[in-house]
Amino acid sequence: MEHEHILAAAIERLVRISAIYNKGHVILAPHILYKRHDELYVDAVTIERDGAAPREAKLGTFKVDGLTDPRLDNYRFRPFPAFRPADPKYAGGTVASVRPS
Repeated sequence: MEHEHILAAAIERLVRISAIYNKGHVILAPHILYKRHDELYVDAVTIERDGAAPREAKLGTFKVDGLTDPRLDNYRFRPFPAFRPADPKYAGGTVASVRPS
């Protein structure tokens, strides 16, 4: 699956991705790619949605099938301080994950 490889590469390199999600353009800092109920999800910090920054930084969950045309944008990001890869919701399903700082 091409989306999986793009997201895994972004996570490994700590670079943002640009994509379409729910008909809107998003820039995301992907932190973890995982499987739940045989479907892929990515938890990421939204950097921008339709050209505007969110009111607050937080980790959100995105269904990978809902991302259209994900591309690496080559801007690096720092791991979100509240990200916890050991969270039970990721148990046994992690495909790729950043290491928290």
